[in-house]
Amino acid sequence: MDIFPDFGAVGGAAEIESIAGALLTFVLIVAVLMMIISGVTWALASANGHVQTATRARIGLWVACGAAALAGSGVAWVNFLLGVGSQL
Repeated sequence: MDIFPDFGAVGGAAEIESIAGALLTFVLIVAVLMMIISGVTWALASANGHVQTATRARIGLWVACGAAALAGSGVAWVNFLLGVGSQL
């Protein structure tokens, strides 16, 4: 006797994909805006001699860069998992 789970009983892969895509797109947009703001702040603070502000802006730029990379790879990861799940 072969027993397998019924993967067709649980629907909603398209909704999950669209929700995850929308949320990760929102995160990417915010991360890019934060990169722009942090970069401008870093440049202005460095030019005017505000070392502490320049350091915080540089850290903000790296955090925003990391968030953008994670969100971009998150889209690929969700698409990969949904593709693997549909082939089981």
